[in-house]
Amino acid sequence: MEWTIVLSILAGILAVYYYLSRKGTNEFQQRGIPYAHDYSLLRRIWVIFVRTKSFAHHLCEVYNVHPDAKYVGTFNFNKSIVMIRDLELIKSVTIKNFDAFQDHLFFGNETQDPLFGTNLFALRGDKWRDIRVLLSPAFTASKMKAMFPLISECAVNFSEYVTSVPADKRVMEMKDIFTRYANDVIATCAFGINVDSMRDPENEFLNFGKNATNFGLIPLIKILLYQHSPSLIRLFNLKIIDDRTTKFFVNLVADTMRIREEKGITRPDLIQLLIESKSKREPGRELTIMNMTSQAFIFFLAGFETSSTLMSFAAHEIATNPDVQEKLRNEIDKVLEVTNGQPSYEAINGMKYLNAVISEALRKYPPQAMTDRLCVKDFELPPALPGAKPYLVKEGMLLYIPFYPLQHDPKYFPEPDKFKPERFLDAGDQCNLNAYYPFGVGPRMCIGNRFALLETRALLFHLLARCQLKPCAKTSTSAKLQKGGFSMRLEGGFWLSIVPRKDQHPTIIEANQSSRCQTPQ
Repeated sequence: MEWTIVLSILAGILAVYYYLSRKGTNEFQQRGIPYAHDYSLLRRIWVIFVRTKSFAHHLCEVYNVHPDAKYVGTFNFNKSIVMIRDLELIKSVTIKNFDAFQDHLFFGNETQDPLFGTNLFALRGDKWRDIRVLLSPAFTASKMKAMFPLISECAVNFSEYVTSVPADKRVMEMKDIFTRYANDVIATCAFGINVDSMRDPENEFLNFGKNATNFGLIPLIKILLYQHSPSLIRLFNLKIIDDRTTKFFVNLVADTMRIREEKGITRPDLIQLLIESKSKREPGRELTIMNMTSQAFIFFLAGFETSSTLMSFAAHEIATNPDVQEKLRNEIDKVLEVTNGQPSYEAINGMKYLNAVISEALRKYPPQAMTDRLCVKDFELPPALPGAKPYLVKEGMLLYIPFYPLQHDPKYFPEPDKFKPERFLDAGDQCNLNAYYPFGVGPRMCIGNRFALLETRALLFHLLARCQLKPCAKTSTSAKLQKGGFSMRLEGGFWLSIVPRKDQHPTIIEANQSSRCQTPQ
């Protein structure tokens, strides 16, 4: 009956909002700041829950309220929010004045919902700094190079599987199968276990991962309640992640660490970093098993969903742009030739056209359409427009940084709706990198960006070395974004046909066997 409690609480919150909205004043209007007109109560309910448009589309509507304003106003129920549009001002609030905007809007409870409430994304202030320093070594270039054989093994296994399926089963929903690949990569690189989600799609790790990252209607409402009425969340003991899922991940981490310590096993993964950190922490600052699990769990929040989304959009564009696919195949075959079929970490990272394709996919379809910054001390913004007055952002107010609208602004990226990897090869006036934020901006940008790029490069390399991606009858031709929710999706899904290449490079089978033999156990 949890859903009835959630909906009842939401109804009460909306009634309070309706009362407050009738009494309140529009400070943006008073101060001459362009703003997106606030919806009526019923209209806002319709937009959020009936889902008439994509979240990215909604952000663009707010962003385009005024083409010359440094920032514009918008509303989240009865709360005023500032969306920053100006590139220099974005740097100012996220980098130069980070001390005033260092936190995200909180949507978890450290004791009630620990996997959400104690992970790196949710933490604030000194707690965030402490864990960021602890985890940063896990994502250095040297650590990525050490993880590369683990990731490559998953990419090869995935590619060999989809190549070997019967001809009548080669039409696949790419988000589904890429999620399985991302799951296997996270399992081996974050939790230190081996799973094969292609051949065993019902494995516990995948099922619990899907459950934990399922942001459907009820989880979405819970997040809104966390933001607007956390006391009621505590009162009714509502959780975004259920106890069974939390217990699974906690036991997994505890058992893995115990076995490694007992048998002296080491692996180049996040669990190993957490084990090594135990002896380095000062008294009183030791990490509990729950703390460690929540940090490993951030891989699910950042990688399980967003990485598979990036791969899905990249595959869609590769399949629907044959010239792009041909250039990629040629580059891949050249790398196979010079590496004798055994592509190294440096070889795959150095592929210019592959990197350009991924960069353009991230520009056109950033997995995170925006980010927020919570003001932790009063800060004065410059005038939004010439002749206007500065605006004081008060402690507790929220800012939006709109990645999707910026990366679709023709002022920064001409013909933004076209997929043009070349803009990242010959940037010039086709690509303004100051408006390009696929992994966020400033000290709180995504800590796992190197990891996400590496697993995507490895996946596309090994897949396209063996297969062709082709449109099928179910392939979306309009490339319209799915309505509702916060995740980036295509309407109708990411359906493609996977056809084994008849012109595979002659060294590829030998390379596959060699790669498996060299992968550390």
